[in-house]
Amino acid sequence: MNLVSLRMITDDVARLVGFYEHVTGVRAEWATPEFAECVTPSGTLAIAGSRTVALFGEDIARAAANHSVIIEFRVPDVDAEHRRLTDLGHTFVQQPTTMPWGNRSLLLRDPDGNLVNLFTPVTEDAVRRQDRPARYAGAV
Repeated sequence: MNLVSLRMITDDVARLVGFYEHVTGVRAEWATPEFAECVTPSGTLAIAGSRTVALFGEDIARAAANHSVIIEFRVPDVDAEHRRLTDLGHTFVQQPTTMPWGNRSLLLRDPDGNLVNLFTPVTEDAVRRQDRPARYAGAV
């Protein structure tokens, strides 16, 4: 099994897509005005409007109600990203900090309040853990 996508539900698709395009530098691919995807080499962040939830059933997801998931993006240099995003007017929940598990991490919130972590592995162990192709080469 391979995790390929995370889908976020929002009341304002254009605003949320704009945020993620701005932060990641990845241009979204729009399927409809209510659904877009930011496709990266390792996975896809799908963003869908609240009206799409009805396709799955009643009241199964709510926009801007996440309090348990952090969306994470590995970046080559988290300190450079901090400078770039500061210059673009973003504010942060946590300034660049080296975490006990070896990642240098920067936290901010998207317009719906979801936590976003930009991180760079900075220790040998962290780099090894993040080497996904080698780590999961034989996975089914």
